[in-house]
Amino acid sequence: MALQLFHLFSPLVLVLLVTTTVVAVVATTDQWDTAFATFYGDMSGKETMQGACGYGNLFDEGYGLQTTALSTALYNDGEACGACFEIQCFNDTRWCAPGSVTVTATNFCPPNLTKPSADGGLCNPPRKHFDLSMPMFVKITKDFHAGIVPVQFRRVTCWKKGGIKFEIKGNPFWMQVLVYNVAGAGDVKAVSVKGSGTGWTPMSRNWGQNWLTSTGKLQGQSLSFSVTTSDGRTVQSPDVAPANWQFGQTFEGKQF
Repeated sequence: MALQLFHLFSPLVLVLLVTTTVVAVVATTDQWDTAFATFYGDMSGKETMQGACGYGNLFDEGYGLQTTALSTALYNDGEACGACFEIQCFNDTRWCAPGSVTVTATNFCPPNLTKPSADGGLCNPPRKHFDLSMPMFVKITKDFHAGIVPVQFRRVTCWKKGGIKFEIKGNPFWMQVLVYNVAGAGDVKAVSVKGSGTGWTPMSRNWGQNWLTSTGKLQGQSLSFSVTTSDGRTVQSPDVAPANWQFGQTFEGKQF
């Protein structure tokens, strides 16, 4: 009965994929805060694929099993997608195991406003809650039967392989770009695109880490992207997509 409370569901979206090779490493941290954690899916991690941030196959995109869904209080309407957290179980001698895990926010843990936070509404605001992949949950607990445990967490800088990835979707009238594999702060605050024959055009967040522009004059031009993360740092990737780019392709830019 207890386990049924913790297998929360995920929104789905289909995304194309690429792999990476170069390593980007940084390691600053924030202060510890408290929350609760559960898990969803099984040890394969298949049920954690895709989700509300717009990422696709998390193995191919470099996130693997080191993922979590965030409650409303942490998800921030998708602005926290891509952020990295260190999480450890604490203050529960029966269930806590030593050590911590580092995970990337890739999904949303939906609230259940028909139930109180203490009885099924685990991700209801203003509650801070992490719904981890099962492999991450069992690393910080002695047994998955723990179901729900108190945790400490802090933001940490993301370690990613290779450059920032830009997956281009849309049609001749509008362009949507999935921005992923972002190191540093990890969560993207702003994206702009520039064609070889145009100036910089700010893109708007459509959902998760999918960014949208209705500018329909970019086909046939090489594309540059500018990405700003929540810590205010910006990196530009000049001419990352050649003039003959096509919708559905993914390109690798520079990294923080």
